[in-house]
Amino acid sequence: MESIYAALLLHKVGGKVTEANVEKVLTAAGVKADKTEIANLIAGLKGADIDEIIKSAGSIPVMAAPAGGKTKEKKEKKKEKEEEVEEEPTGIGSLF
Repeated sequence: MESIYAALLLHKVGGKVTEANVEKVLTAAGVKADKTEIANLIAGLKGADIDEIIKSAGSIPVMAAPAGGKTKEKKEKKKEKEEEVEEEPTGIGSLF
């Protein structure tokens, strides 16, 4: 993942995104460079328009996660159980 950030940083500042440059950025940041990961990244970016990739990444619709759905269901179930356990009337009301 760090190599992707390094490649994006290089691209942003106008540097050439190469294996050597990505490795230099990672080393300067104090991150151990994984040469296989970097090589795979550079191979994957070969011929790709990084600006277009960034632009399209922001336009992908993302579904929002349901907020608190389970807790609401639990509360409703708890209320149902409480309603089911009604006390039988005592005193004069119990005669009718």
